[in-house]
Amino acid sequence: MSSNISKGLSNSQTIEEMGKVLDHPSGLFVLFFTEMWERFSYYGMRALLVIFLIASLDEGGYGWDNKDALQMYALYTGLVYFTPLIGGVIADKLLGYRNSVIIGAFIMAAGHLFMALEIPIFFYMGLGALIIGNGLFKPNISSIVGKLYDDPDKKDGAYTIFYMGINAGAFLGIMLCGYLGEKIGWSYGFGLAMIFMIAGAVQFWLSGDLFGNIGTMADDDGIADTGIPDTLDAIIPTAAEGNRRLFTWIGIASFIAAIIYFINPLIDTESILSTINTAVMPSVIVAAFVGIIGFIVTNPTLTKVEKDRVWVITIFTLFTVFFWWAFEQAGGSMTVFAAEYTERTLTGSGAMTFKVLDTILTIVPVAVITWVLIKLSKVTFKKIPASNIVLGVAFAAIWGIVIWKINREFSTDTTEVGASWFGILNSFFIITFAPIFSKFWNTGIIKSGPIKFALGLFLLAVGFAILAFGCMSIPIGAKTASVSMVWLIVAYLFHTLGELCLSPVGLSYVSKLAPVRLIGIMFGVFFLSNFLANWAGGMTGSYIDPIVEEKGMAFFFMIFAVVPASAAVVLFLLKGKLKKMMHGID
Repeated sequence: MSSNISKGLSNSQTIEEMGKVLDHPSGLFVLFFTEMWERFSYYGMRALLVIFLIASLDEGGYGWDNKDALQMYALYTGLVYFTPLIGGVIADKLLGYRNSVIIGAFIMAAGHLFMALEIPIFFYMGLGALIIGNGLFKPNISSIVGKLYDDPDKKDGAYTIFYMGINAGAFLGIMLCGYLGEKIGWSYGFGLAMIFMIAGAVQFWLSGDLFGNIGTMADDDGIADTGIPDTLDAIIPTAAEGNRRLFTWIGIASFIAAIIYFINPLIDTESILSTINTAVMPSVIVAAFVGIIGFIVTNPTLTKVEKDRVWVITIFTLFTVFFWWAFEQAGGSMTVFAAEYTERTLTGSGAMTFKVLDTILTIVPVAVITWVLIKLSKVTFKKIPASNIVLGVAFAAIWGIVIWKINREFSTDTTEVGASWFGILNSFFIITFAPIFSKFWNTGIIKSGPIKFALGLFLLAVGFAILAFGCMSIPIGAKTASVSMVWLIVAYLFHTLGELCLSPVGLSYVSKLAPVRLIGIMFGVFFLSNFLANWAGGMTGSYIDPIVEEKGMAFFFMIFAVVPASAAVVLFLLKGKLKKMMHGID
């Protein structure tokens, strides 16, 4: 029987001819490494962004205050999650998946180059290029993964491996770009992100012979890779009725945007950045959500059961916003806390203990990934030698930087833990605990989706409550402090445990609950929540200074404990109603 792979690959090429690595098509691991390098560059840059902006001019930074730095972080990380919605449509209608990935990767590499120049105009151009490039890259490389499989059960394992690539890239990017940026110079950190983004783009570009025709042509098959076209014909009964409903909700959304703009008491026109964030973004985000959700739920083709399930997805999306709003403090206010309020200078046995642990944390993941690279090369070198050579050279460079970093650290008696270093903990804990959580979910002890969501929110709240407790010794209004970094480490642990409860479960329930003809747009709505959450999280974090000045750092972090905990309680109380609205889907 023919499969997607046999249909996608050129001529008589089959899955067997592509070759297998760890019982999966070797193409999966080409995508694994391509995504790994992209996440390396994204998280490596993100780890430095706020620290660079708030660093003084004498330290080579821009000397921004925390408010402006975190507002820039809010706008950037928000838009990074918005442009993939557009990039997916461009790939479907025009470029195809592979061309979109390659073009997006090179645009992002250019963005990192601009940022490495450390010239203000190029800095903004760099952020813009990263936002645009990510929009083309992010949704389409995931779609290519889906194209390699016909069996849905196989896709679960494939995306698990792919997800490990994401975390491996985040781990290495934060560790190495962050280290170079903070210890050597900002340009070196941003430049390293550029180098490996180029490596990922070239490696993927040179692997075309392995994939045959997969993803080469524009293929209008939907965002969610279900074979359903990305057209309004799939969700409206007639053009006339659809246009009426569409323009009605556009009008409603526009009216809501105008109302919010005129009654918004928080508009700040002090700068262009603050004007965009306080005057434009709230109106656009709320109006977009109301318009899109209203357009979907008033679809006359929806049955009662389908409409109930769409509402459940919408409710889950709302609670997802609360989670990521708090979770994404990791790159914002928690980074500020690490830089300005955490004791990061270690001496004596403490310094040696950290150096040993950091060495293990660095070497073991690189060694494991190198092992995967060797297995991939054995299978694919004859078919795509140039791609393998690029990948091999890139890893040789990684090993060189790792050895240099370790040698540099052990050559001194003391060590200062970089503020960006704490960002690696999320990826490390995911890699460590994901298999345990996977086995736990398989036991069926907790089956309810709402309960899993509520548990994720509760664990996140616990992490922030612990961090707030650790801040109790910081005087109200203090600009600096020396709190033990143990509090941050424990907070990151609980945040990651919460993520493992909520993130995979959310995607799974969208795929289960959404009507097939609407699955693409419902995934779009779910991912749009990341846009809102990242922007709102950054904006909330930008108030860290006035809140600390008046209420204290403990009060600031308790906000991010109380809100998710309250959301968890509400979701727990709604579980019975939501179960009925899911109509038999567990």
